[in-house]
Amino acid sequence: MDNQFPSRKGLCFCSFRYVLALFMHSCNIIIIAQRMCLSLTMVAMVNSTNPHGSPNTSTEKRLDNTKNPVYNWSPDIQGIIFSSIFYGAFIIQIPVGYISGIYSIKKMIGFALFLSSLFSILIPLAAAVGETWIIACRVVQGITQGTVTTAQHEIWVKWAPPLERGRLTSMSLSGFLLGPFIVLLVTGIICESLGWPMVFYIFGACGCALCLLWCVLFYDDPKDHPCVSLHEKEYITSSLIHQGSSTRQSLPIKAMVKSLPLWAVSVCCFAYLWTYSMLIVYTPTLINFMLHVDIRENGLLSSLPYLFAWICGVIAGHTADFLWSRNMLSLTAIRKLFTAIGLLLPTVFSMCLLYLSSGFYSTIIFLILANASSSFCFGGVLINALDLAPRYYVFLKGVTTLIGMTGGMISSTVAGLFLNQDPESSWFKIFLLMSIINVISVIFYLIFAQAEIQDWAKEKQHTRL
Repeated sequence: MDNQFPSRKGLCFCSFRYVLALFMHSCNIIIIAQRMCLSLTMVAMVNSTNPHGSPNTSTEKRLDNTKNPVYNWSPDIQGIIFSSIFYGAFIIQIPVGYISGIYSIKKMIGFALFLSSLFSILIPLAAAVGETWIIACRVVQGITQGTVTTAQHEIWVKWAPPLERGRLTSMSLSGFLLGPFIVLLVTGIICESLGWPMVFYIFGACGCALCLLWCVLFYDDPKDHPCVSLHEKEYITSSLIHQGSSTRQSLPIKAMVKSLPLWAVSVCCFAYLWTYSMLIVYTPTLINFMLHVDIRENGLLSSLPYLFAWICGVIAGHTADFLWSRNMLSLTAIRKLFTAIGLLLPTVFSMCLLYLSSGFYSTIIFLILANASSSFCFGGVLINALDLAPRYYVFLKGVTTLIGMTGGMISSTVAGLFLNQDPESSWFKIFLLMSIINVISVIFYLIFAQAEIQDWAKEKQHTRL
């Protein structure tokens, strides 16, 4: 198999495209930090001693500690506040996927990142006014963060040579894995020393600073960037010739709906986010159930899987590109291999967690392995849509992410129902259902997945809606 790409002399880790990947990595850390920090600050924000239904604020408590105002929100209100950010992210996926190929990515991401950071800074004020206002802030944050997480995939359509797509994508997206680790470690310290409002001020200020850097550093097309060397521009441009122009044509909706390779990506995105969301939401609960540790130790143990997932995500992207560049496997075989590993190993380690872990260390090891191994999907299904249709990549990413988020929301709800019915045997049911979904998805993917540009996505095709 001969790669149709120019010499890999342009593959240099000091090249600007790697600087851009690390910058997006930092942006994604801030985005996920602004999203997740409320999970820990809520402990300090809520007055659990007052009866539900009292006024919004606990005046007596606020007088005792002005830097940590406390509110009397019932559990159902807290649940709405937590989930409101996902409603915003959910509704924006397909619209952003559609307009990303039309409008400037620099302006879209820059404006969205600024708004997310601004509303992060406003959350303490919104909380003081009332729970309705903080819910509104979180919904807007969800819309802006959904814009950033979806639109950023358009960057690699023009900036990533095919032989480097895996590593550049994994480097940038792995920020979503490192971010939770940092948040869980830092937020508690900030709350104790400076007060919980400072958490939102600090992460919001960091986002604003990154927004300014974004406006300076990023250009939509590498050909227009003054800091990119002529050699790097030529390497990127020549390596992308085979995929044709990225100019958006009318969306071939019928062809997309009939595309089995695209359905394979969608099904596995559903399974991946089902697994990811279930593990990310219920890891602290599982640790508490199995190890009975205090909340501070629980937070530390819950953060460890994210660190190892981040490491595995970066390794997966680099390994996938290495295998393809050395002609060891076809690109389709690589995508299938990494997807199968990323969906089947979490299933195996989750079952080991229930039946083979006999002590503290074995429980933590299997929990880390279950979370970390799912990151191998970074070299598989999570980038597969770019192989199928570079021209429509961000739109397809929006659609597949929407399908995946549906799986994530369902998995959290189903797990909660199981735990409410029978806490003792519920974990077996939760992991068994996850295993069935993952195995079926992998089988479907292994049969129908491809990694070549589809006929309906080629430039010569002029399919209408």
